[in-house]
Amino acid sequence: MYSALSVFLFSILVSQSHVSACSKHCDFPAIFNFGDGNSDTGAFAAWFFGQSPFFGQSYFNGSAGRVSDGRLLIDFIATELGLPFLHPYMDSLGANFSHGANFANVFSTIQLPTANVIPSTPPPRGLNPVNLDIQVVSQFSQFTNRSQTQGRAFEKFMPEPEDFVQALYTIDIGQIDLTQEFLNNRTDDEVRAIVPGLINRLTANIKILYSLGGRSFWIHNLGPNGCLPILLTLAPVPDDQLDSAGCAIRYNVLTQYFNTELKRGVDGLGTDFPLAAFTYVDIYSARYSLYQEPERYGFTHPLEACCGYGGRYNYGENSLCGSTITVNGTQFTVVPCENPSDYINYEGQTYTQAADEITFNKISTGQLSHPPNSLKTACPQFSFARVDDI
Repeated sequence: MYSALSVFLFSILVSQSHVSACSKHCDFPAIFNFGDGNSDTGAFAAWFFGQSPFFGQSYFNGSAGRVSDGRLLIDFIATELGLPFLHPYMDSLGANFSHGANFANVFSTIQLPTANVIPSTPPPRGLNPVNLDIQVVSQFSQFTNRSQTQGRAFEKFMPEPEDFVQALYTIDIGQIDLTQEFLNNRTDDEVRAIVPGLINRLTANIKILYSLGGRSFWIHNLGPNGCLPILLTLAPVPDDQLDSAGCAIRYNVLTQYFNTELKRGVDGLGTDFPLAAFTYVDIYSARYSLYQEPERYGFTHPLEACCGYGGRYNYGENSLCGSTITVNGTQFTVVPCENPSDYINYEGQTYTQAADEITFNKISTGQLSHPPNSLKTACPQFSFARVDDI
């Protein structure tokens, strides 16, 4: 049987394998994902409030645990690699982890929240106690051990020992950390001041994943927060502080500062661990291009939420997707728009399947990545040793 220690020792031996002289496609047997609602495939629904009937209708024909009308970026990534959709680690019903696991959770942050924690504070202002530290240190590190010990009784549902080294590790988190600062009316200097700490925590967790065997990392930066209906509604700026796409300039500038520091952190990881592959993926540019040229991509309502109600951006803190509200004495349920593919945003903070599919097509080639690895070449360019040879 394998323990977390044996997986770690295995990874060290593999990392000393000979380096290949030519670029090759990667054969990722599994994906381990960490993040927030942009990549949660059902953890929040299993952990807290259940599945809304209005999430998943464009692809899954009903609830699928995703805060979207359909597939997320992580779903498109899995399909591109020839793998099944990832089951959330927290889902107790029918989970199969043989091709990886998803630790992402809606409203999760990099830093551990100390106030406004769900479920005592409901969305959209509540924060998830399952932050990145817990996803990595508490959940994944335990999973590496238990899946290879107690989990052997369910062997066909568990990853192989070598999968922890050969897997792709995807990370998409930080949006909630920043948007909470904006919603709390922090100054530019106050927002900038927290960024180094966030990057240090994020890179520290990546180092832990490396110590547990991870060698291939696909790390998303943050999308243009200044275009989100939640911020444009709850923390509005004057119209003369909106750019040509209608997005809040200040919020996007501060988001780009975070992204610059994240890239610096990822570059540092590449220097510290030269036998691993760290791909920094420019989600910001991919997503912002949708707001710059919405007609080109078929979006007729680029700044409005598909599932919401009220105001300029079809969003309200008390009229969230699926909620029951009363307007002019009439009670009704807030339901999704008729054609989600007309919208970039789904419910105020996350994206529609149409937006995520276009974004995926932009990032998968490597043209928006540093180094310019495509999704299928985002592994270290050396040959993995077989577990039988070790």
